[in-house]
Amino acid sequence: MAAQMAVNSAASLWGPFKELWDTVINAIWGRQPEAVHLLDLILKKHKPDFISLFKNPPKSSEQKEKVRKASTDGISVQGHQGTRLLPEQLLSEAFILSDLFNIGELAALELLLAGEHQQPHFPGLTRGLVAVLLYWDGKRCIANSLRSLIQSRRGKTFTLELSTELVSITTRFTDDLMNQGLTRKILTLVSEISVTAEFEKLQKARGLGNEKHRKQISDLIKESRQSLAECLFSWTCQSPLSKDDTLSLIGYLENVTAEADGSLDGVNLALVMALLYCLDVSFLEQGTEDREDLIQALPLLTEKPYVAAIHNRLLDPRPWKLQGLQAVVRLTWALALRGLSQLPQGSALVEFTEGDEALADAAISQNAFLFLAEAMLGSEGFGQEEFYTRRIHSLLTDFLALMPMKVKQLRNRAEEDARLVHMSMQMGSEPPAALRRDLEQLMTLIGAFYGKDPFNLELALEYWCPSESVHHSSTITGSYLGVTHQRPPHKQVVLSKFVRQMGDLLPSTLYIPYLSMLKGLANGPQCAHYCFSLLKVNGAPHVENIQASGGSPVSWEHFFHSLMLYHESLRRDMPSVDISQYRHPSLRGITQREQDGLVSFLQLTTTIIKWSENARLALCEHPQWTPVVVMLGLLQCSIPPVLKSELLESLSAFGKSPEIASSLWQSLEYTQILQTVRAPGQRQAAGIEVELNEIESRCEEYPLTRSFCHLISTLVESSFPTNLGAGLRPPGFEPYLQFLRDSVFLPFPTRAYRRAEEKWEVAEAVLDVFHKLLKDYEPQPSDFVEEMVELQGELVVANKSPGYSVMFHLLNDSPMFSLCLSLLEEGVKQLDTYAPFPGKKHLERAVQLCLSLLDLTLQKETLFMDLLRESQSSVIVTPLEQLLQGVSAQSKKADHVVNIARYLYHGTSNPEIAFESANILRCIARYPNIQARLVGDFTHDQLVSEKLMAGFVECLDNEDAEELGQEGDDSDPEKRLARIRHETRVHILNLLITSLELKHPNLALYLLGYEVKKPVSTTNLQDPGVLGCPRSCLHAILSLLEKGAHSRSGPVLMREAPQLAELCYQVLYQLCACSDTSGPTMRYLRTSQDFLFSQLQHLPFSVQGHEISALNQMSWLMKTAAIELRLTSLNRQRSHTQRLLHLLLDDQPHGAYTGEGETGAEDETRSVSGFLHFDTVSKVRRKILSVLDSIDFSQEVPDLPQLDFFDRAQIEQVISNCEHTTEHGQTVCNIKLFHRVLVAEVNALQGMAAIGQRPLLLEEVNSILQHVVERNRMRQSLSAKRHTLQSWRNLVETVLTACPQDLIPTEDRQLIIRDLLLDLHDKVLSEDAAADLMPVVAGAVFTLTAHLSQSVRTEQQQGVRTEGITTSGFASITNSALHLILRKLLDFILCTGGGFQRLRAHLYGALLYYLQVAQKPDEPETLETADKSMWERLTAPEDAFTKLQRENLAIIESYGTALMEVVCRDACDGHEIGRMLALAVLDRIVSIDKQCHWLLYMSNSGYLRVLVESLRQEDLALQSLLSPQPPLLKALYIYESKMALLTRVAKNPQGAAELLRCGLIVQLVECEVYDMRPETDSHGRVFGQRDPSGFIPNPLDRYRQILLPALRLCQVILTSSTAQHQQAAAQVLQFLIVHSDTIHSILRCQEVTAGSLQELSLLTGIISKAALPGVVVDLGQDVNSGSLMEYNGHISRFQRQCLSLLSRFAGSERMRQMKLAEQTATQGDSADQREVMEVSIQQICANVMEYCQSLLLQSSLESQFSVCLFSPTMAEPASQDGPRADVQMTGVPHSRVSGMGLVVYLLKQTATDFFRFYESHRQSVSKMQGVEHLPPDEVKELCQSLVSLSSGVDKISSSQRYILAKRRLVKIINNRAKLLSLCSYIIETCLFVLWRHLEYYMLHCTPADTQDSLLSGRSSFRSRRPEDSFGVFPATDVRSSGLSRVSQQDLDQLQNDMACSFGESLQKKLLDVEGLYCQVRSRYTFIQALVRRIRGLLRNPKS
Repeated sequence: MAAQMAVNSAASLWGPFKELWDTVINAIWGRQPEAVHLLDLILKKHKPDFISLFKNPPKSSEQKEKVRKASTDGISVQGHQGTRLLPEQLLSEAFILSDLFNIGELAALELLLAGEHQQPHFPGLTRGLVAVLLYWDGKRCIANSLRSLIQSRRGKTFTLELSTELVSITTRFTDDLMNQGLTRKILTLVSEISVTAEFEKLQKARGLGNEKHRKQISDLIKESRQSLAECLFSWTCQSPLSKDDTLSLIGYLENVTAEADGSLDGVNLALVMALLYCLDVSFLEQGTEDREDLIQALPLLTEKPYVAAIHNRLLDPRPWKLQGLQAVVRLTWALALRGLSQLPQGSALVEFTEGDEALADAAISQNAFLFLAEAMLGSEGFGQEEFYTRRIHSLLTDFLALMPMKVKQLRNRAEEDARLVHMSMQMGSEPPAALRRDLEQLMTLIGAFYGKDPFNLELALEYWCPSESVHHSSTITGSYLGVTHQRPPHKQVVLSKFVRQMGDLLPSTLYIPYLSMLKGLANGPQCAHYCFSLLKVNGAPHVENIQASGGSPVSWEHFFHSLMLYHESLRRDMPSVDISQYRHPSLRGITQREQDGLVSFLQLTTTIIKWSENARLALCEHPQWTPVVVMLGLLQCSIPPVLKSELLESLSAFGKSPEIASSLWQSLEYTQILQTVRAPGQRQAAGIEVELNEIESRCEEYPLTRSFCHLISTLVESSFPTNLGAGLRPPGFEPYLQFLRDSVFLPFPTRAYRRAEEKWEVAEAVLDVFHKLLKDYEPQPSDFVEEMVELQGELVVANKSPGYSVMFHLLNDSPMFSLCLSLLEEGVKQLDTYAPFPGKKHLERAVQLCLSLLDLTLQKETLFMDLLRESQSSVIVTPLEQLLQGVSAQSKKADHVVNIARYLYHGTSNPEIAFESANILRCIARYPNIQARLVGDFTHDQLVSEKLMAGFVECLDNEDAEELGQEGDDSDPEKRLARIRHETRVHILNLLITSLELKHPNLALYLLGYEVKKPVSTTNLQDPGVLGCPRSCLHAILSLLEKGAHSRSGPVLMREAPQLAELCYQVLYQLCACSDTSGPTMRYLRTSQDFLFSQLQHLPFSVQGHEISALNQMSWLMKTAAIELRLTSLNRQRSHTQRLLHLLLDDQPHGAYTGEGETGAEDETRSVSGFLHFDTVSKVRRKILSVLDSIDFSQEVPDLPQLDFFDRAQIEQVISNCEHTTEHGQTVCNIKLFHRVLVAEVNALQGMAAIGQRPLLLEEVNSILQHVVERNRMRQSLSAKRHTLQSWRNLVETVLTACPQDLIPTEDRQLIIRDLLLDLHDKVLSEDAAADLMPVVAGAVFTLTAHLSQSVRTEQQQGVRTEGITTSGFASITNSALHLILRKLLDFILCTGGGFQRLRAHLYGALLYYLQVAQKPDEPETLETADKSMWERLTAPEDAFTKLQRENLAIIESYGTALMEVVCRDACDGHEIGRMLALAVLDRIVSIDKQCHWLLYMSNSGYLRVLVESLRQEDLALQSLLSPQPPLLKALYIYESKMALLTRVAKNPQGAAELLRCGLIVQLVECEVYDMRPETDSHGRVFGQRDPSGFIPNPLDRYRQILLPALRLCQVILTSSTAQHQQAAAQVLQFLIVHSDTIHSILRCQEVTAGSLQELSLLTGIISKAALPGVVVDLGQDVNSGSLMEYNGHISRFQRQCLSLLSRFAGSERMRQMKLAEQTATQGDSADQREVMEVSIQQICANVMEYCQSLLLQSSLESQFSVCLFSPTMAEPASQDGPRADVQMTGVPHSRVSGMGLVVYLLKQTATDFFRFYESHRQSVSKMQGVEHLPPDEVKELCQSLVSLSSGVDKISSSQRYILAKRRLVKIINNRAKLLSLCSYIIETCLFVLWRHLEYYMLHCTPADTQDSLLSGRSSFRSRRPEDSFGVFPATDVRSSGLSRVSQQDLDQLQNDMACSFGESLQKKLLDVEGLYCQVRSRYTFIQALVRRIRGLLRNPKS
């Protein structure tokens, strides 16, 4: 039992019924095929509810007990575990509710719980009040469902064209209900339920809330009753009721009463109509194909007892409560019997059918026609149902057609009565009282019935039989049911005869009713035409005496003749200028009856000419009648206002034709109806102004004023004369506008009105004119210039255009503006009462026009203000948005905008007003300064604030809104309102979007429920109702998007309102993207809604016909998803990130995973199952790829159509002039403006030819417009595609970059990137891909390739692969896939052609990343590689890198010169970044191109020469880089790229030769930038400040960035040019000499930084190879001896400076330099710099020693002829502390030349360093091999140097740390290996230099003190010296001046010192070096041999 007593939290009396109603709507009205099955199920479930219609669950003591205990024991709720305790208060409310509606206690409790849950939807109501609403809403849903089910049946009247399956379900179901007594139940309920009684009950129980709640309750009760009554009506429309049911219905109708105004209410009307359809046989005439079946089903024909029962019941003499109703039913029955008697089956019913005459008589005598006209036509609901109209039409036509004798009787009686009346008038007595007026009532009824045609059925056509005399289009020969018959059907003939005969010899009493009948029958375009012809035919040929000629009084002839006579008689009686006639209107010469006749005929005329343009023109151009002239004449005369009003209405109808309107304006001005010109002596105004002020105000009725406004309104629309009144006054419309404004509009609130609604009618009429004037106004520069016109000889100021005037008044705080605002205030107050009041419709329309005026002003004010400013006019205006901030005179608050916003609260009942209000708010929201004030105004008063929020939310929530296409026609009012509701929602969302872009606080934040008073980021968003959180626009937007999100077909909004969905997604994106709102929004969407996951599931969206919208929706959603992925990754919310990634990237169908991360075991099982059952687990397309598929890259470009009249080029020009940028940043053409330009062009054409061609011209204009519309659409489409592609790229990049790497396994990652790349390329390389999308694709390709490269390289670094896999491919991605990617990439590069260089920059970047994949990673130099023999190395298998590189190259080669051409061209010219990347690509390809194809192409096609020569051209740009102000660094980057490429080319001997041929060094020599080295001060600081950001290097660093590449290039050329080595060296020497100042300053520079040391190491390297005497010898042939001397001088200077470097870096100075280096490095960045400096210092020493060696070798191959570079002293170099080596110090022996001690010192030092480096190298190698086992601190320390931020290391995963540590160790090992090789080289060269010197000094040198014996020998030695080469060499001073001082003592000292220095320990060290290092590198051993020789020399010098 407990289970059954569980509470349904959705309330069993509401939730299920709501669901039922939704299902019925979807199945029957939404035509959703899938809903049919659901409907079947739900109907079975709810059948008991339909059978016991509206019956409530009964109370029971058991339930009562259960509810009572709910506060202590708790109560179980369906769908929730356990029980829930409920508060006492709730339970007591439940008992009240249970008593109130007499429902079960549990049901009452459920309603309250549901009320509590729904409360946020009803702000301001308590849960009890909401429960009352839900109770009645449940009832309404079930009644509506029943009605829809019955309407879906097939039957005799209408069909909904539903599927047979659905119809059979509903028919079966409703038949069952009917058999169980549905009719009686409905009739009982309708009589029992009444709003008054229910309200009394609710009032007692305090169940009524505010006015809105009362209105909602009464609407729900009324709708429930109405729907129940319409159930019976719909049933009888389709199929008859049974006998008992029909009698019950009659029984109910017997007791019906009328409303206060005598009409029937909607419910009773429906039931009356139901009975009329029951008694209907006229449908059988239609002869449809199922006629036989219908006859069988009709009890009137098949069941005699049925007929008998009804007949007897209706003959019952007892009167009904409404006798008129009884009469109508009797008349219907009489006609049914007459109809039956004419059918063959009717013969059986003859006993009844005979009584039809008597019944008809009784009905007519009971005033059936009067009742039909007053009670039924007068009912509010009559015009809302098409089938009411059709039934009454058939009733009337049946009466006229089936009972012609009755009609004749009525006519005869009417003629007799007319005679009696005539006689009594003749005799002056009272007419008889008891006259019957049946025919008059019938005519009036016909007139009234056909006069309203809300459904445009034009049923009155059946009364017009097209006679031969009327030539009209053949389509309307017989309008009977739209079938064109040869002969009109009998009924139509009878009816048209009736119309014609009734007009013959018409008695005077029937004149007015007949005219009103004709007026009704003329209602419609075709009817009006027939009626016009009838009146034309009736008039006999014109004769002077109309009576004698016997012309009919109902004819144009008669009517206009009477008008003219009347006019003439009035003209004769007109007094002079005295205007007293206005005060005493008398009926001169015309009786009241005649006046009524005139009014009726005028109304008939108005109707005819309103509908028929032909009639309008025919009457107006008729020469005798001249109706317009006569009417205007009469208006000047003294006639009653009513007549004047009708005359004006007729003129309005004439004014609908533009050609009549323009002449009408002139006539209106001429007749001075409104006095626009004052006579000089006239004291007061005349014309209509007087009528208004004197007559109408006194009568308190204003028909004339309203008609005048209507006339002006029509005329303004048709044509607009600018020169109106020219010659008599300043021309223009101004006097009319002034009258309307000052005399009509401004006084309207203060006038007195007899009919209250007329006040609002006047307001509406005059505002309508203002609205039209402003709507058509376009501000022009001429409006702001004072123009003068000549008037009767003097100049006066011309009038401005009326639109300007209205605009001017609305942009000032004018009375007109104030009145508009107070009208808005009054309007909202009135609407807030929710009570009906007279003139409500007109008030609403007036408010709408007011709002529309403000809206138009806001739209046009920007242009208006701009033009005003430019014109420098003195006119002052204030922007409207500022005026709206003003203080209201009534409330004394600044609440104008609040009042406007309050109209949104009435969006349900007044959608148009809400639409205008939203539009205004959206316009105002653009202004940031106003936003903050608005937020204050909106939130100032709590109640108002809640109401405003509720208004916005209600408009967004509105379920009736519907988005129809652009071509949605406004003919169906429901569809029009649905579209307006939709537009309102769009405006509100646009308002939110605009506001969100402005600073806080803004309206959007308030409306979306964020904090406005506190910081936004502190907001805590909740579901509505939680913690008192109201339902905000955010909730409304989410619920719009959520609807259907969990179904298979996806969000409903996306299909039904794509534009709205797009805006909703945009609002959410903006909230997530803004830093303030992002946190709260993302949290809320993630936790409360799971929004993104449920939405992303449905990607890609596709909406037929709305592709652009669908694309934009996707792009906003993907952008939001990208933010979500980034945030969840940052916050380490792994499960969220993972879930989204699975959704986007998986290629398994969903359900293949568990929610948790995949475990290894699961992976295994998946792959096994996939292997075994490969057909069961199908792969699906990855969502991220299917989104890409949904973007169609092709785009149709519309062609301009063939033009015959316009010039193509000019049209293109005009189109581009009319283009503007929309708020979404798209450039589109303004169609309206363009149309105006074209039409103006057409209108400007003169001459007859142009007039003849005009239709063709206009046709061409149309086709051009069509083209421009298509072009706009194309642009929007492209823009949407670009936007979506961009968002897709964002999402993909976020997935790859921001999400934790380990969430996507490497293998999957590479496959995903492969798929993405291949798909992207396939789409972009297709034939018709749009070029606009290429840049985005190129960007995506770049990032994807970068990630692919990174992923593959990471995988290799982690060493994942075992050796076995290498064959299958490269990493997880196979070689074939990589090749495919490369081919596509190259295709893409080639397909971009000549343009798109910026785009290719991305592709070059991608290509570089791709080529990086095949680059071998840095391998550690472990010094063990030499173990392998050369043969082993040659025959080793090709490794994966080389293989891939070879294959890549083959693919690149296969593209031939086309690709080379593109890349080389981009490298030489174009955008800087493109050039840099193209150069880099060339660099990369040249480096792998072993066959030198690319190099050959570059040199042969001249690109290499261009590159070389461009160096000289960029010299100036580079010079500008060295100015102290940080400039743009573009030139530097390009220079670096270029030098890198040239260096790469130079590494190849062929390339080097080619570069020399192109004159590369010559170009470098000519560049002056190398001479511009920035000066430094004594501390090495550079002049010119460093850039504060640290990005731009200081000038010296910039200089080094320019110099070092040049030095490197020289070095490479020197190294690699073998054949032309001497030529190269000579050119480099020239470079050194030309820039010698710079070179010397670098060599002298004492600064110790990484940069300066690098400079030195490169420079010494070049000098050591180029500044050699041998080079000069080679130059000798080309240069004269003077230059030769100069060269030698330079060389000797270089030599001196280089040797002095040795003392700096090799002597004891060395320690100081090292220390300095340490300091700079610690100040500077890292260990990295220290290592660079160490290498540089060693390199400098090595270079200098190499130089020494070269000099020694060049001077002579044998030591005895060799030159000496070092003096024979072993003194420690410390003695040379300080002075620069090239400063001469006389007196100190050998001062100029460093001693050999320096070399020995260097040797020792280097040997020591060697072992230090060797040890460090060995340790690093062992660390590297066991990096996983290192302590964490050490690993962290190793990573530190590679990660910029110190905190960065902590955030890196451990696997990443090991990779970084490994990378760092490789760097250290390779650095140490480099140092070791340098050390061994230095040792070798030092030993060589020592040996040569020792050999010379010990063996060949003659000391100075043994002069005699050796003199001759010395001279002979001298003569042996090659003079030419060494004569100038400064070092030879050793012999000439220096050597003269070498004494024997020096030599002995040298031998001793040397022996000491070069001791055993040093020798052992040196041999160890050889053992450890050199033998590993090579088989040759130099050190050992040299050590042996030196040792020998020292032991035994002279041997």
